[in-house]
Amino acid sequence: MTWDGNDRRRAQVLVFDADDTLWENNLVFERVIDDFFAWLDHPTLDRVEIRAILDDIERANTVAHGYGSKVFLRSLAECMERLRERPATDAEQRQIEELAVALVERRIELMPGVADALDELAGRHDLLLLTKGDREEQQRKLDGSGLLHHFRAAHIVREKDVDTYRWLVGEHGFDPSDAWMIGNSPRSDILPARAAGMQAVFIPNENTWMLEDEELDPTDTGVLRLAAFPDLLRHF
Repeated sequence: MTWDGNDRRRAQVLVFDADDTLWENNLVFERVIDDFFAWLDHPTLDRVEIRAILDDIERANTVAHGYGSKVFLRSLAECMERLRERPATDAEQRQIEELAVALVERRIELMPGVADALDELAGRHDLLLLTKGDREEQQRKLDGSGLLHHFRAAHIVREKDVDTYRWLVGEHGFDPSDAWMIGNSPRSDILPARAAGMQAVFIPNENTWMLEDEELDPTDTGVLRLAAFPDLLRHF
């Protein structure tokens, strides 16, 4: 795909992911997982083996129950019960909840350059936001981010699949071929948006949740790969 000044100046629909694109998210979960493993102190399994068990549990629970801190806590408790081969005691459940206090009480940490870049992009493009997860939890993060005023609309959905993107196109009545999904997740941001006819901007985050990782086609000219969020200003 070639880019020129006309591409940059022409008003387009830009749809933004939130977690790990606008602000750090999974990094906090990873810190809680590290604390959880240290607390478990399993006598025979190492962290890699325990992580594989936890990943399997999380994979099943996201399908059955969705995303967010509550589902994450459920997964931690189930992981402990599987490893100790018994139900969690009340004291153990409280300990798991205490480990995860940071998920609820933390301040939003914006990715570098996000606020300034959005301020500039909002002056020449139509910005939408699309995030998935627990509605109350995601709304709290959106409100705390101080970014909502940049977006014409913000949508919190249970899952971001191709049907979600087709719904978004219909809801706002834009041409998908002239719209861009911007995010860090191949599974939720890039691949389903492309399947719905949109173009996409992939901004990798080294802390992206492993369940959101999928292979991208390196020959797909409808995907623009950028190193950092402020790089959007060179193209839009």
